[in-house]
Amino acid sequence: MTASGTTGRSLAPTPARAARAARASRAATTGPVGRPKYGTHVFLVVMSVMWLVPLLWAVYTALRPKADTDKFGYFSVGGTFGFQNFVDAWSQGGFARYFGNSALITIPTVLLTLLFASMMAFAVSRFSWRFNVTLLIMFTAGNLLPPQVLAAPIFELFKLIQLPYSISDSGSLLNQLTGVVLANTGFQIGFCTFVLSNYMKAIPIELSEAARVDGAGVWTQYWRVIMPLTRPALAALGTLEIIFIYNDYFWPLILIQSGDRLPVTTAINNLQGQFLSNYNLLAAGAIITVIPTLVIYLALQRQFVAGLTLGASKG
Repeated sequence: MTASGTTGRSLAPTPARAARAARASRAATTGPVGRPKYGTHVFLVVMSVMWLVPLLWAVYTALRPKADTDKFGYFSVGGTFGFQNFVDAWSQGGFARYFGNSALITIPTVLLTLLFASMMAFAVSRFSWRFNVTLLIMFTAGNLLPPQVLAAPIFELFKLIQLPYSISDSGSLLNQLTGVVLANTGFQIGFCTFVLSNYMKAIPIELSEAARVDGAGVWTQYWRVIMPLTRPALAALGTLEIIFIYNDYFWPLILIQSGDRLPVTTAINNLQGQFLSNYNLLAAGAIITVIPTLVIYLALQRQFVAGLTLGASKG
């Protein structure tokens, strides 16, 4: 009786035990020394403000008529606000056509990049053979070269590749959206192969061995076993690649000569006058070009974060 009562009293939550549990909880959330991470919070707030201020200022400028900024100045709060600059930018910049060009460049490039990179990553991560590490190093080393170094050789190569005029009105890969897709795909495969290979190495090899025991071939192992498990990494890479390719200005400028085939990143040039620049109109055009990438990121935000965190925990 006494033993049970003693045991019951020892298990009962006393004020001292509750205080120790509260201190342990605070230590787990604030750090090993039990102090709040004010420095980290201040750093994150400062960085957030530094990133948001230019965007918010561009939105503020785009909502103001040029007459009001000329009258009150850009660093002022007077005047009226409206969406007329967005309407004018859309019509004068021809964004509808340029958005179509960007889609024809971005979507095939991202799909081809993820397809070829996943195949290469599968080969170097799931099979042991003599040149798998060498190929991975070669793919990764390609990212060390800036695109500007290879611009002239690629331009000459695309000019020498002859195509029927029924396919290309230039008779080559120049001035074709296909050429831009091939250039961007070639430069992005290395980075995606490196990321996906590290992710696939974290997948237990026993899954592939079990699939081989069941009679699955290489393609079945790749498509039905490994690829479903790499969806978070593919979503994260797809989000990054869409942003990279969509914002790319270099390769379309080098490989395309016709103005009506340029992507949306060049449409802002149509809003800039020869002798006078309407910065309110330019700000509205810049905001319009940002909207697709912002929508895509918000739509794939959960998959993007999942891909980053899962890769970190497995690596």
